[in-house]
Amino acid sequence: MTGAATIAPPRGRPPGAAWGSGGTARAVAPIVLGVSVVAVWQLIAGSGLVEAYLLPSPAAIGAEIVEFWPSMVSAGAITGLNALVGLVAGTLIGIIAALVASTRRSLDGMLAPIVAALAVIPIVALAPVLNTMFGADSQTGRQLIAALAAFVPVFLNTARGLRQTQPVHRDLMRSYAASNAQIMRTITLRTAAPFTFTGIRLASSLAVISALVAEYFGGPRGGLGGLISTSAASSAYPRAWAYVVAAIILGLAFSLVASGLERLVSRRR
Repeated sequence: MTGAATIAPPRGRPPGAAWGSGGTARAVAPIVLGVSVVAVWQLIAGSGLVEAYLLPSPAAIGAEIVEFWPSMVSAGAITGLNALVGLVAGTLIGIIAALVASTRRSLDGMLAPIVAALAVIPIVALAPVLNTMFGADSQTGRQLIAALAAFVPVFLNTARGLRQTQPVHRDLMRSYAASNAQIMRTITLRTAAPFTFTGIRLASSLAVISALVAEYFGGPRGGLGGLISTSAASSAYPRAWAYVVAAIILGLAFSLVASGLERLVSRRR
């Protein structure tokens, strides 16, 4: 049998195949970096070169996390709820406002400076005002601040996405006797969806940060921001850093969920 069967030569292993896949390397690299940073941090804090109140050691912070874990969970739930309410409200208002602005160029021009003004309002100045307006026992002021922070990126990104639809696509749909509602649903909204979810991903982190900052300035003291402020004021710096770690975990959770939704929408297009 000469040449009866041809066996394809084995393909060379691509670079980096020893890692299994690029995803493995991307997953391991942040872990290695994080462990290295914590190790260096522990060495610096334990050397006495920096005062403990300026830089508590990771071991001291870890001990506070273990001791105050229940209060961290309850405080994280309060802050997370404020951020979630603000994120949902800001997202809905941002999408609706972008849809309204896309219908008329005059409306778009009118809303643009308003959104630009909202984007530069300092949370530090707004939080005390809203907390005073709604009372010391209300979370409404914090939720409004989170909603304002979420509104701006959702509106801007959705408005940008709505402008991506090519006029030729609308004309083609009209040639098939499609109504404006059908064009909006099948062409415009599908084109704008990835931009909207990019805005939501950006807004998710901003909502958490805004809720945390708002908790520094009046209102109920149960959230993470209030506990960070209280711990620092009483010189319990490792405990304050422990609450900061809880706030970081909360922000990462919001960001990961929003990023997952963004990837899911991108894959379905």
